[in-house]
Amino acid sequence: MITLKSKAEVAKIEAACLLVVKTLEFLETKIKPGITTLELDSLACDYILQQGGVPAFKGYKGFPGNICTSINEIIVHGIPGKRDLKQGDIISVDVGVKLNGYYGDAAITFPVGEISEEARRLLKVTEQSLYDGIDKARPDNRLSDISHAIQRHVESHGFSIVREFVGHGIGSKMHEDPQIPNFGEPGMGPRLKAGMVFAIEPMVNLGTYKAEILDDGWTAVTKDRKISAHFEHTICVGEDGPEILTKWRRKNP
Repeated sequence: MITLKSKAEVAKIEAACLLVVKTLEFLETKIKPGITTLELDSLACDYILQQGGVPAFKGYKGFPGNICTSINEIIVHGIPGKRDLKQGDIISVDVGVKLNGYYGDAAITFPVGEISEEARRLLKVTEQSLYDGIDKARPDNRLSDISHAIQRHVESHGFSIVREFVGHGIGSKMHEDPQIPNFGEPGMGPRLKAGMVFAIEPMVNLGTYKAEILDDGWTAVTKDRKISAHFEHTICVGEDGPEILTKWRRKNP
């Protein structure tokens, strides 16, 4: 069941989303060759707590990190650790925050220094597919219109869309109905209504769309170990169209 949020509830979600954005913008200034993902995790935790929030991922179904840090071939759910960033890497940083009982969620894939043209194109296409999906989050559209728009953009540029992981509803819980695949035919699923709040998050691979889960039970990697990108916004379906609640301003778009 998809719950409709009141304006007061959307305002609380938006406040959590603002802290997510501020955390991502702070972390962008720290991403450089030599820093470890565990150091990024610690910086994020301290920053979120100082702002009065709580890292939403810590302990969620047993996840050990405060944020997800997914380098190169890691699609999502990368556990922060001793792996350090290297020139030319890409890293998806996924941040979730709980603030005053409501959640915000967003992810950005950042370049580490200068990256290859192929990697830069992957990031550009993945991010644009997110906005193409968001554009379909309008009253009276169907849920799968979002999914189809994402898939169409990704595949038109020769990349592949991950099937195993999906976007989701969000509000007073981190994950709410509905699940939002990033692929599928248009015109299917629930009809969208104003007040629905979603976390939309395409994950796009350079090679095959197939994924594997490593022995830690969390880390999802591309089956062919080629690079993957991930972007995510929390959005609200408004009366006049989609409203992005996690509007970020990046130094290196």
